[in-house]
Amino acid sequence: MSVTVLVALVAACAATIAVAGYVLSATGDRLADAHGWGRGWVGLALLATVTSLPELAAGVSAVAVVGAPNLAIGNALGACTFNLAFLVVVDALQRRQPIYAEASGTHLLTAGFGVVMLGFVATGLLAGGRAPSTWNVGLYSPVLLGLYLVALRGVHAHERASRGMPGCPVEVTRSDVRGLWRRFGGTAAAVLVAGATLPEFADRLAAALGVSRSAAGTLLMAAVTTLPEAAVTLSALRIGALDMAIGNLLGSNLFNLAILAIDDLFYRPGPLLAEASSVHVGTATAASVMSGMVIVGLVMRPRGRVLRVVSWTSVGLAAAYLMNAVIVGLWGG
Repeated sequence: MSVTVLVALVAACAATIAVAGYVLSATGDRLADAHGWGRGWVGLALLATVTSLPELAAGVSAVAVVGAPNLAIGNALGACTFNLAFLVVVDALQRRQPIYAEASGTHLLTAGFGVVMLGFVATGLLAGGRAPSTWNVGLYSPVLLGLYLVALRGVHAHERASRGMPGCPVEVTRSDVRGLWRRFGGTAAAVLVAGATLPEFADRLAAALGVSRSAAGTLLMAAVTTLPEAAVTLSALRIGALDMAIGNLLGSNLFNLAILAIDDLFYRPGPLLAEASSVHVGTATAASVMSGMVIVGLVMRPRGRVLRVVSWTSVGLAAAYLMNAVIVGLWGG
């Protein structure tokens, strides 16, 4: 295929994912009302899981079909940095004051779990083939899955405790709830299909442009597969659900790291991280540093803005993301 055709196919996948993201946000908000769930919990557990389906489909397809582990690893870690960088956009759009001054403290727990999981990924990347494994699966994979489940339970319990009492469901008919779940499931399926077809197009486009698979996964595919997160986040801001927007982005990062464990199960030649390019260590480190910046922002609650646009925390996030992008683009193997 020509570069033009490949670009058009990638753009078609991106358009499908973006439109689905807007639908997911509105439907998720109505489901929160119907079931009495907190907005932060919906963003973390429900929306983050569904909006990360492209990363899941892309990662499994990359290792099982394309045979490109660096594409899968770069996609998952690159999506983490992209989600954190998108907080800069959220901060700029929240005109009243920086998002860190208004956000729930529950996000501290989510970001903290992200740092811990990123630490395990970075350790696995550095250990390479020396990392312990069983049945061609690195032992870090069950640890990542376990940490993700603990994070879901912990954040849910913390949010309920901070509210003091469970939310009250809005009165809706049972048929309306079923209709909402059908709409949610149908949109999630569209996201999954678009994400499953993306790795092949991204891999071919990278080859045609002479871009390494590490760079293609970290920059190109990660940007496209995180479109649902961006779309859902912007929709959440429109309806005034800031915590749902932030929870979606931070929760997606936890799911993206758990995806690496799922990819490891489908990669039969051996432990997934043992095949990784060394440049991914830098991306994992950048994502960890950016998560730390978010934690600092949530603790310090800055109210001032740089040039009346974003907080200092957002300036740091943007700088860390751009620095990692340059490193991956220049030295990604």
